[in-house]
Amino acid sequence: MPPIYETKTIQIEIEPSEIPWLKIFTKDLYKEMSDVPTEIRMEIYHLLHIIETEMITYYKPKKINIASFGNYMPHVHWHIMARFEEDSYFPEPMWGTKQRDSVLKIPSFSIFCKQLTEKLSH
Repeated sequence: MPPIYETKTIQIEIEPSEIPWLKIFTKDLYKEMSDVPTEIRMEIYHLLHIIETEMITYYKPKKINIASFGNYMPHVHWHIMARFEEDSYFPEPMWGTKQRDSVLKIPSFSIFCKQLTEKLSH
């Protein structure tokens, strides 16, 4: 799946899921966030802030989860997820134990991505 947004240093991708889930990747390979040049780190933090606030405004989730592990993929990247009490894993992380079968009734993710991309492009 192509990125929904990119600059010369980062790209934002969709993680297919029942919940709204985006990932920010550096284009160059860095193993740790401390390896990332300051300017790119600041760009990532800025994008994390915008995505989080837009998800809160659009979805009104119970919680936003932001994570950076990279144990399987040692390439700096961040996960941003809107979480809902009725999603299949809540309150567990999306990598945790499934709690229930769920079909969320939430606003359109494709519309959210379109609006977010427009906001990030200005």
